[in-house]
Amino acid sequence: MPKGSLNSILFTGSSKSKRKVVDWKTRFEIALGTARGLLYLHEECRDHIIHCDVKPESILLDGDLSPNLVDFWLAKLVGRDFSHVPTTTRGTRGYLAPEWISGLPITPKVDVYSFGTTLLEIISGRRNLDLKVQDSSLFYFPPWLATQIQQGNTMNIVEEGVAEEANMEEVRSLCVVALLCIQEDEEVRPSMMQVVQMLEGKMEPQTP
Repeated sequence: MPKGSLNSILFTGSSKSKRKVVDWKTRFEIALGTARGLLYLHEECRDHIIHCDVKPESILLDGDLSPNLVDFWLAKLVGRDFSHVPTTTRGTRGYLAPEWISGLPITPKVDVYSFGTTLLEIISGRRNLDLKVQDSSLFYFPPWLATQIQQGNTMNIVEEGVAEEANMEEVRSLCVVALLCIQEDEEVRPSMMQVVQMLEGKMEPQTP
Protein backbone atom coordinates (compact mmCIF):
# COMPACT_ATOMS: atom_id res chain seq x y z
CA MET A 1 0.00 0.00 0.00
CA PRO A 2 1.51 3.35 -1.06
CA LYS A 3 0.92 5.18 2.24
CA GLY A 4 2.14 2.35 4.46
CA SER A 5 0.53 1.47 7.77
CA LEU A 6 -1.54 3.63 10.07
CA ASN A 7 1.19 3.06 12.62
CA SER A 8 3.78 4.70 10.37
CA ILE A 9 1.81 7.90 9.87
CA LEU A 10 0.67 8.21 13.48
CA PHE A 11 3.87 7.40 15.33
CA THR A 12 6.88 7.87 13.02
CA GLY A 13 8.34 10.74 11.06
CA SER A 14 8.52 14.40 12.03
CA SER A 15 5.61 16.01 13.82
CA LYS A 16 5.25 18.47 10.96
CA SER A 17 4.76 15.72 8.39
CA LYS A 18 2.27 13.93 10.64
CA ARG A 19 0.12 17.03 11.02
CA LYS A 20 0.13 17.66 7.30
CA VAL A 21 -0.95 14.13 6.41
CA VAL A 22 -3.23 13.12 9.27
CA ASP A 23 -5.75 15.93 9.64
CA TRP A 24 -8.94 15.38 11.60
CA LYS A 25 -11.13 14.59 8.59
CA THR A 26 -8.64 11.92 7.49
CA ARG A 27 -8.48 10.41 10.97
CA PHE A 28 -12.27 10.21 11.11
CA GLU A 29 -12.49 8.52 7.69
CA ILE A 30 -9.78 6.01 8.66
CA ALA A 31 -11.67 5.17 11.86
CA LEU A 32 -14.98 4.76 10.02
CA GLY A 33 -13.44 2.71 7.20
CA THR A 34 -11.76 0.37 9.69
CA ALA A 35 -15.02 -0.07 11.60
CA ARG A 36 -16.85 -0.92 8.38
CA GLY A 37 -14.17 -3.47 7.53
CA LEU A 38 -14.58 -5.19 10.88
CA LEU A 39 -18.35 -5.14 10.50
CA TYR A 40 -17.95 -6.93 7.17
CA LEU A 41 -15.76 -9.61 8.76
CA HIS A 42 -18.09 -10.13 11.73
CA GLU A 43 -21.47 -10.11 10.03
CA GLU A 44 -21.44 -9.80 6.26
CA CYS A 45 -18.94 -12.22 4.73
CA ARG A 46 -19.92 -15.86 4.14
CA ASP A 47 -17.86 -17.23 7.03
CA HIS A 48 -17.77 -14.82 9.94
CA ILE A 49 -14.22 -13.90 10.96
CA ILE A 50 -12.64 -12.58 14.16
CA HIS A 51 -9.49 -10.71 13.12
CA CYS A 52 -7.83 -11.13 16.57
CA ASP A 53 -5.04 -8.57 16.07
CA VAL A 54 -6.53 -5.16 15.25
CA LYS A 55 -3.93 -2.43 15.76
CA PRO A 56 -2.39 0.44 13.72
CA GLU A 57 0.20 -1.92 12.20
CA SER A 58 -2.62 -4.09 10.81
CA ILE A 59 -4.25 -1.19 8.97
CA LEU A 60 -2.65 -0.31 5.63
CA LEU A 61 -3.54 2.87 3.73
CA ASP A 62 -3.95 3.18 -0.02
CA GLY A 63 -3.18 6.26 -2.10
CA ASP A 64 -6.36 7.97 -0.87
CA LEU A 65 -5.57 7.04 2.76
CA SER A 66 -8.45 4.56 2.78
CA PRO A 67 -7.83 1.81 5.38
CA ASN A 68 -7.38 -1.87 4.57
CA LEU A 69 -7.24 -4.57 7.26
CA VAL A 70 -4.33 -7.01 6.89
CA ASP A 71 -2.36 -9.55 8.99
CA PHE A 72 -4.97 -12.26 9.35
CA TRP A 73 -2.61 -14.95 10.63
CA LEU A 74 -4.29 -14.92 14.07
CA ALA A 75 -7.80 -14.73 12.61
CA LYS A 76 -10.49 -17.23 13.59
CA LEU A 77 -13.41 -18.42 11.49
CA VAL A 78 -16.65 -18.22 13.44
CA GLY A 79 -19.54 -20.43 12.39
CA ARG A 80 -22.93 -18.78 12.16
CA ASP A 81 -24.34 -21.06 14.88
CA PHE A 82 -21.97 -20.14 17.72
CA SER A 83 -20.27 -17.04 19.05
CA HIS A 84 -17.43 -18.24 21.32
CA VAL A 85 -14.11 -19.58 20.06
CA PRO A 86 -11.51 -21.22 22.34
CA THR A 87 -8.01 -20.01 21.52
CA THR A 88 -4.48 -20.26 22.82
CA THR A 89 -3.09 -17.60 20.47
CA ARG A 90 -2.31 -14.15 21.72
CA GLY A 91 -2.63 -10.80 20.02
CA THR A 92 -0.54 -7.70 20.68
CA ARG A 93 0.08 -6.29 24.14
CA GLY A 94 -1.91 -3.13 24.75
CA TYR A 95 -4.73 -4.22 22.43
CA LEU A 96 -5.80 -7.45 24.14
CA ALA A 97 -9.30 -7.70 25.56
CA PRO A 98 -9.47 -8.78 29.24
CA GLU A 99 -11.19 -12.08 28.44
CA TRP A 100 -8.20 -13.12 26.31
CA ILE A 101 -5.79 -12.37 29.12
CA SER A 102 -8.00 -14.44 31.43
CA GLY A 103 -7.88 -17.38 29.02
CA LEU A 104 -11.62 -17.32 28.33
CA PRO A 105 -13.12 -18.22 24.92
CA ILE A 106 -13.19 -15.23 22.62
CA THR A 107 -16.00 -13.63 20.62
CA PRO A 108 -16.03 -10.83 18.02
CA LYS A 109 -16.03 -8.47 20.99
CA VAL A 110 -12.23 -8.92 21.22
CA ASP A 111 -12.01 -7.03 17.92
CA VAL A 112 -14.34 -4.36 19.30
CA TYR A 113 -11.96 -3.89 22.23
CA SER A 114 -8.90 -3.67 19.99
CA PHE A 115 -10.70 -1.25 17.68
CA GLY A 116 -11.55 0.96 20.66
CA THR A 117 -7.92 1.07 21.69
CA THR A 118 -6.85 1.85 18.13
CA LEU A 119 -9.51 4.55 17.89
CA LEU A 120 -8.06 6.27 20.96
CA GLU A 121 -4.68 6.30 19.21
CA ILE A 122 -6.19 7.70 16.00
CA ILE A 123 -7.81 10.51 17.98
CA SER A 124 -4.84 11.40 20.15
CA GLY A 125 -1.80 10.50 18.04
CA ARG A 126 -0.23 8.75 21.03
CA ARG A 127 0.17 5.17 22.19
CA ASN A 128 -2.44 3.82 24.55
CA LEU A 129 0.39 2.46 26.70
CA ASP A 130 3.53 4.62 26.94
CA LEU A 131 5.91 4.30 29.89
CA LYS A 132 8.23 7.00 28.49
CA VAL A 133 5.95 9.97 29.22
CA GLN A 134 6.95 12.19 32.12
CA ASP A 135 3.49 12.33 33.70
CA SER A 136 2.79 8.92 35.27
CA SER A 137 -0.96 9.52 34.98
CA LEU A 138 -0.50 9.22 31.21
CA PHE A 139 1.26 5.83 31.23
CA TYR A 140 -2.04 4.15 30.35
CA PHE A 141 -4.05 6.59 28.27
CA PRO A 142 -7.74 5.51 28.56
CA PRO A 143 -8.33 6.49 32.25
CA TRP A 144 -6.81 9.93 31.64
CA LEU A 145 -8.94 10.39 28.53
CA ALA A 146 -12.09 9.38 30.41
CA THR A 147 -11.30 12.02 33.04
CA GLN A 148 -10.83 14.68 30.35
CA ILE A 149 -14.20 13.77 28.82
CA GLN A 150 -15.92 14.00 32.23
CA GLN A 151 -14.32 17.41 32.85
CA GLY A 152 -15.20 18.74 29.40
CA ASN A 153 -11.56 19.11 28.31
CA THR A 154 -12.00 17.63 24.84
CA MET A 155 -9.37 19.92 23.31
CA ASN A 156 -6.67 18.28 25.45
CA ILE A 157 -7.28 14.88 23.87
CA VAL A 158 -6.55 15.57 20.21
CA GLU A 159 -2.98 15.61 18.96
CA GLU A 160 -1.36 19.05 18.94
CA GLY A 161 -1.67 20.65 15.53
CA VAL A 162 -4.92 18.83 14.75
CA ALA A 163 -7.17 20.19 17.48
CA GLU A 164 -7.42 23.63 15.87
CA GLU A 165 -9.37 22.33 12.88
CA ALA A 166 -11.17 19.42 14.54
CA ASN A 167 -14.88 19.38 15.31
CA MET A 168 -14.82 19.08 19.10
CA GLU A 169 -18.30 17.56 19.31
CA GLU A 170 -17.21 14.93 16.79
CA VAL A 171 -14.03 14.32 18.79
CA ARG A 172 -16.04 13.85 21.97
CA SER A 173 -18.40 11.45 20.21
CA LEU A 174 -15.50 9.32 18.93
CA CYS A 175 -13.93 9.28 22.39
CA VAL A 176 -17.18 8.02 23.92
CA VAL A 177 -17.40 5.30 21.24
CA ALA A 178 -13.83 4.27 22.02
CA LEU A 179 -14.56 4.11 25.76
CA LEU A 180 -17.63 1.97 25.12
CA CYS A 181 -15.52 -0.40 23.04
CA ILE A 182 -12.89 -0.93 25.76
CA GLN A 183 -15.28 -1.78 28.59
CA GLU A 184 -13.96 -4.68 30.65
CA ASP A 185 -17.22 -6.62 30.42
CA GLU A 186 -17.62 -7.84 26.84
CA GLU A 187 -21.41 -7.88 27.21
CA VAL A 188 -21.37 -4.10 27.71
CA ARG A 189 -19.33 -3.42 24.58
CA PRO A 190 -21.25 -2.55 21.41
CA SER A 191 -21.17 -4.73 18.32
CA MET A 192 -19.32 -3.46 15.27
CA MET A 193 -22.73 -2.79 13.69
CA GLN A 194 -23.53 -0.45 16.57
CA VAL A 195 -20.07 1.12 16.37
CA VAL A 196 -20.54 1.91 12.69
CA GLN A 197 -24.00 3.34 13.37
CA MET A 198 -22.58 5.58 16.10
CA LEU A 199 -19.73 6.79 13.89
CA GLU A 200 -22.18 7.49 11.07
CA GLY A 201 -24.41 9.49 13.42
CA LYS A 202 -27.31 7.04 13.20
CA MET A 203 -27.08 6.11 16.89
CA GLU A 204 -26.26 8.35 19.85
CA PRO A 205 -23.32 6.98 21.90
CA GLN A 206 -24.09 6.98 25.63
CA THR A 207 -21.18 7.88 27.88
CA PRO A 208 -20.22 4.78 29.93
